[in-house]
This record gives sequence, C-alpha cells and structure tokens, in this order.
Amino acid sequence: MDLILNDKQEFAAPVPDLVMENEGAALECQPARHLGHLDELESEAIHIMREVAAECANPTLLFSGGKDSIVLLRLAEKAFRPGRFPFPLLHVDTGHNFPEVIEFRDRRAKQLGERLIVRSMDDSIKQGRVVLRSANQSRNPFQSVTLLDAIAEFGFDACIGGARRDEEKARAKERIFSFRDEFGQWDPKNQRPELWDIYNTRVHPGENIRVFPISNWTELDVWEYIAREKLEVPHIYFAHTRDVIRRGNGLLPVSHLVELKEGERVENLMVRFRTVGDMSCTCPVESIAVSVTEIIAETAITRITERGATRMDDQTSDASMELRKKEGYF
Repeated sequence: MDLILNDKQEFAAPVPDLVMENEGAALECQPARHLGHLDELESEAIHIMREVAAECANPTLLFSGGKDSIVLLRLAEKAFRPGRFPFPLLHVDTGHNFPEVIEFRDRRAKQLGERLIVRSMDDSIKQGRVVLRSANQSRNPFQSVTLLDAIAEFGFDACIGGARRDEEKARAKERIFSFRDEFGQWDPKNQRPELWDIYNTRVHPGENIRVFPISNWTELDVWEYIAREKLEVPHIYFAHTRDVIRRGNGLLPVSHLVELKEGERVENLMVRFRTVGDMSCTCPVESIAVSVTEIIAETAITRITERGATRMDDQTSDASMELRKKEGYF
C-alpha cells in the first residue's frame, strides 16, 4: 500500500485481512465494566488501609462496636485476608458505654481472631489523669486523655477510625490522613495537602496520624454497605421500646447516669440509636425501623445529621467537636 504524505512517497507494510471464526457475524463489543457507587467507595477505603499498612510502622484500628467501625472491619478483611490484620484493634472504654455494644465488640473481635486492646477511662480517673466534677458527668469529652496515653504506651503512629465528613462540620474539613502533633493535637489551619490518592504519612517520633478510610461515605452509604455485606450490628440500632426523658431538643435514655430534673418525666417510647457512644450524652431517635431495609428508607429522607440529632456533647457550642479534636479527640 502506498501512502502519500507531504508530496513524498512512503511505504507501509500491507495489513493482513482480519480472520473471524464465524465470518459474517457481527462483532460483539463488550462494554467497559464500571464500578457501582459502593464499589468505588469500598475500593478507595481498601486502598487507604493498604497504604497505612505499607507506609506506617505501627498502626492500629479503632473498634468500638459501632456501625462505622464494623464497616472498617469488613474492609480490613477484604484488604488483608486470608492473612491476619497488620494491626491490632483498639477501644477506649469510657465505662459508660452501652452494655449491648461492649458485648458485641468482644464477640466480634473473638470471631475474627484479632487482638483487641482495651484501655479504660476508669484507670485514667484512678491515676488522676482525668478529674470529673461528679461521678455521673459525661466522660465523652475526656476520652482524648486515655486515647493519647494508649498511643504513647504502644507507640502507635497511625490510628484508623470510622469518622465521616457528613457527620459534623469539623470532620467535614479534616483530611483523610489527619496529622496530629506530639501532643496529639489537630490544627485545622495546618493540614497537609491531599492530591488525588497521594497521601503523606511521614511523622516525627511522638507524632501520629488519624486515618479515615470512609471519610467520603455518608450515613446512607454505611447502611447500604451493611445491607449488601449482610453485616451484623448491635440490636440497639433497631427500633425497640426504651425508657427515655425529653431534654433539650433530644431524647435521653434512662440509666443510672441520668438524674431527672424538675419537670422531666420518664416515657416509654419506640426508639433506635443512629450512633452509639457514651450513654450519658447519646440520644436515640423515635423510629419504627426494625430492619436494615427500613433503616435505609428512614435514613434516605432524614434532614438532620447523625450527630446533630443524637449527641448532646456536640450541642454545647457550635465548635464543640473542633475543640475536642484540637485536644486529641478521635
């Protein structure tokens, strides 16, 4: 075949005819396989976990038994099985956690055969590291002390957590790889740039990084993933009858930690928890959702953020979460 380019004659090798097994049949073009929304989120999270395992010397995964950390465990399984996780699990127990969640935490860790490290705020109080005004005061804001002590004790340089950007505005502006200084503090004005999936994991001795693989997920994504993967969650996530009191803009579960104020009365309502944490400040919401499918339908139409509807400790000021993070909170 002759090719004429710029008035110059050039020669190219002849192209052989294509041979088809079934001559005359139409070529079938297979469309490129595109990942679904959950598959993309899962792939990103697995990549982040493997990045932590490859780049960090001594990481840990924060596992409380809540829905977000349950998702993290499944992602870790997909990232590292059939081998063992390249990090232990860590939980800071306030002593005021829901018993149902603690039971689930221990059982799930045992099922996986992974090492679970538990550090208790009771020990921090006994050592004088945490001082409370009263025995029933919420311990949630003081978890940072016990967490930072555990990080120092084991020399962790990275803590993988289940925080998501849609939960709260302070978390919305935090990086996936969130740098903490030698005091465990987060400075929102001094965050490292994150370009695409290029992450900076370098830290000096004493510094550490908090890593949030599901930062780009929403509450709805989490529940849809739980449904797809058929993950077990503590039963307090589903609607059940519970004694509560109305305080401020929320409901507060009745427990030995709650003292009734003047004018308050106990009601028995059908409720569920959107998030689990310290019993003294975690509020349930009225609900009739008794299955994951019903929770997904309920979550799809809600207009109040997860923490905005359920956490009294986030309502003390507009910057309460950010202030806690600056002190070393998750």
